[in-house]
Amino acid sequence: MSVTYTWTIPTLEHEIADGGVYVAHWRCNGVDGEYSASSYSTCSFTYDASSPDFTPYDDLTEAQVQGWIWEEVSQADTEASIASKINAQINPTSASGTPWAA
Repeated sequence: MSVTYTWTIPTLEHEIADGGVYVAHWRCNGVDGEYSASSYSTCSFTYDASSPDFTPYDDLTEAQVQGWIWEEVSQADTEASIASKINAQINPTSASGTPWAA
């Protein structure tokens, strides 16, 4: 099988007064059959509400914020790390327990 990745942005932190977003919380989930792994982090932003490119909180799209995140976080490296975690579940190199409890 192959890993299917899902990127989500569960919350944004923003100023109420001008709608400027300064933190995005993101998660990437990877699933390969019965195996899964994820990565969760945040990205901080500095915004300029007077900039012609400024988009206030109420007008943002998920795709737009995802683009900001991918400017800060490598999508390929994040997904490779998740794939590695899943591969370690599928092909473990260590174990724990006691032989008499088997």
